Amino acid sequence: MLSCKPAVPVSRKSRRRKILTLAVAATLGSMSLPMVQAQETPEPAASEEARKRRPNETTNDEPTTLAALTVTAQKREEALQDVPIVVTALDDRIIQDTGVRDVKDLQVLVPGLTVTSTQSEVQTVARIRGIGTVGDNAGLESSVGVVIDGIYRPRNGVGFGDLGEIERIEVLKGPQGTVFGKNTSAGVINVITKRPHYITQVEGEITAGNYNALGVSGSLNTPLSDNAAFRVYAAKRKRDGYLDVHTGAGPRVEDEDSDQNFHSLRGQLLFEPTDTLDINFIADFTSREENCCAGVTTVRGPTAAIIDALATDEGVSPSADPFAREVWSNRSTSQDIKDKGVAMQVDWTTPWFGGAELTSITGWRDWQAINGLDFDFSSADLLYREADPDESLTAFETLSQEFRLTGSTDRVDWMVGLFYSDEDLTRHDSYRIGAGYEPYLSTAVLGQVASRFPAGMVNMANAATFFSQATGRPFGTSFAGLGADDDYEQNAKSTAIFTNNTWHATDALDLTLGLRYTREEKTLDSIYSNPNGGPGCAALLSNPSRVGAALVARGVPAAAVPALVPQVIGFGCLPWANVQHNGRNTHQEREEKEWSGTLKAAYRFNETVMVYASAARGYKAGGFNLDRVQSSNGLSSGTAGIVPVSDTSFPGEFVDSYELGSKTTWADGNLLLNATLFHQTYDDFQLNSFLGTSFVVRSIPEVISKGIDTEVLWQTRLDGLSLQGGVVYADTRYGDDPLPDADLARLPGSRASFAPYWSASASVSYEWDFTDTLIGRFNIGAKYMSDYNTGSDLDPEKAQDAYTVGNARFIVGASNQRWSVEAWALNFTDEEYMQVGFDAPLQTGSWNAFLGAPRTYGLTLRVMY
Repeated sequence: MLSCKPAVPVSRKSRRRKILTLAVAATLGSMSLPMVQAQETPEPAASEEARKRRPNETTNDEPTTLAALTVTAQKREEALQDVPIVVTALDDRIIQDTGVRDVKDLQVLVPGLTVTSTQSEVQTVARIRGIGTVGDNAGLESSVGVVIDGIYRPRNGVGFGDLGEIERIEVLKGPQGTVFGKNTSAGVINVITKRPHYITQVEGEITAGNYNALGVSGSLNTPLSDNAAFRVYAAKRKRDGYLDVHTGAGPRVEDEDSDQNFHSLRGQLLFEPTDTLDINFIADFTSREENCCAGVTTVRGPTAAIIDALATDEGVSPSADPFAREVWSNRSTSQDIKDKGVAMQVDWTTPWFGGAELTSITGWRDWQAINGLDFDFSSADLLYREADPDESLTAFETLSQEFRLTGSTDRVDWMVGLFYSDEDLTRHDSYRIGAGYEPYLSTAVLGQVASRFPAGMVNMANAATFFSQATGRPFGTSFAGLGADDDYEQNAKSTAIFTNNTWHATDALDLTLGLRYTREEKTLDSIYSNPNGGPGCAALLSNPSRVGAALVARGVPAAAVPALVPQVIGFGCLPWANVQHNGRNTHQEREEKEWSGTLKAAYRFNETVMVYASAARGYKAGGFNLDRVQSSNGLSSGTAGIVPVSDTSFPGEFVDSYELGSKTTWADGNLLLNATLFHQTYDDFQLNSFLGTSFVVRSIPEVISKGIDTEVLWQTRLDGLSLQGGVVYADTRYGDDPLPDADLARLPGSRASFAPYWSASASVSYEWDFTDTLIGRFNIGAKYMSDYNTGSDLDPEKAQDAYTVGNARFIVGASNQRWSVEAWALNFTDEEYMQVGFDAPLQTGSWNAFLGAPRTYGLTLRVMY
């Protein structure tokens, strides 16, 4: 049912303006259609009755048609059907009913949006229409930006966490930059939390579910005076992990993974000293102390037997049964994430330019993550990272400032803005080598050249003898302890001026021009060290002839030796053990000055049909690879090798985007049918991929994404019944340009990773009155994704078949919203799918995966006073 709420008395100025309403229901699992809030502009001073009205009480004079929906995608209130942008807007009802807690949850609500995590929740990546930042490297900025309360978050993972009380979320598809402070090449997820208002209100929630889930949250809103109000929100959530861990000989003791344990606190203080000025202060803190993320075995390769021999039980899964949700890990995967910040937004209706509004948004944020990692994803002690800030830290400290001046005349809606950010990125990266590494490496190396050996030679004893001969060192002394310990300090300054203006050429024709000029400056200082010196690698490098002699001694024909020696040295000098990195200090700088912008034309044939065409030039900054990079020739453009690379820079990413769309309104405003054709060409698409010896950022010359984006919203004639859905068809593929790396040979001409042809959502919701004081609400919905590949190299083992995830919720509560009880289930069919497939590290011929969440269900009690 399309329900209505009155205007929340957020501010005196907001009472003079049209009440902002957000709702688009091309969403999965939405429990009811978004609530419309639309009124004529009220008098400057609201009545005493309006001031005292509770935020969730309804009135009888508000329109209830879908045509009344408004959005702020262009930083001003406009009817959804008049905005020439593909935008999905979600109001607080949808967000609450679908259990959206963080950015990752949004993917079930927005067709064409995919959000995945890999080795920790820090490595969270959002993609729209198959386009997103590929890789876990913090040096790559996000193709899909996350903005929370006007503050841009440096990476998608930084925006991952409990978002608290959300007023609305807008997902804008396509390149953005002329209305938001930071450039993005694929889209923006814009999150607005609830502001203080002038009614005292207390809300609480208790949730219990399977996996021993328990969550509590509460908020208090209260006026402090006639021109000041305060709001505070706190939450605590815990849940057991849904992966069972075989820890082997340890030292790990946690026998579960992918658990949940976090708490969050947010306070807001609103001042309105005059009718033309309001100032909102926000302070927030979030902490996550969890275990994440272990990978399951999807393909058990020939090296698995070696790992099994080095472990106290099986080293990896005895069979490829990923959805048994059992993992093998002897080292900790604990993660400790702290996120805090303060912000101030000032809105002033100036006496200039006919009452233009000046907005200032100032933000300071400090985010850091410490993450232990078992690199080999096994219970053998091969390679790991301690959860210690000196060895495992990714941290952002960011100061940002945005100014916007927005105004209107009879013919022109205009906006100019300035943006500045100063971001410090710190990364401590380390690799510790366990006792099983050398026995495993020597046996694996022997196995790699097994075709050259007499039959039966590949066993651990022969491998130990061979490796001792090749290095000239006693077996077990070549690799141990802290292998790599590197520090990166990056500073990024972004300065931009932008403008977005709409000329109402006629009553039917609107022309929009947006421009942005951006200057990006980045510097990076890197310090590389091998505390244990890399003796094994040093020994192999110092005497290649000794390696050849060891091969001949094991029965390899002399003619085959020259080709095999570099291969053996390459295995011994993998990045964490490569002594050539030890003691290297590098300094890098880069500067980019770029124009971007958009041109749109929208024509309204009548009250029910609007068509539009747009062209946009988008841009995402280049940067530096924050990894040990090594190649065949010491250049990032080289192929696999062991020569250290000092210049790890990569250029900016550009996109030319074209859209042709229509927005139509039917059934007296109760049926919306929208569709948009899109064609996007990306140049220098940033791809982070593993080349066998290191991670390298490749600039893919061309990626093309084209297709159609559709949505339908329908408030049926049956009171309380609404249907909504959306379908995206996207053909997103790499260009035909050949790439230098054998590991990327499948890319030219192929569909991009995480780029399903079809993405669709559909849901039905129904609300009815049990009695005069009791209501019920029910929703069931589903998100469908056709098949796609999850690997940057498109290995067939990383393919994900088509799947559908369904959510459902049943709510019974008081008509005045004083209380409600909700029974819910997410992924109620327990659909089995993987988020990301990846090569099992060090294990040739084996593959692992990070899985999607299993079925979860529970009960939620909400109260409000």
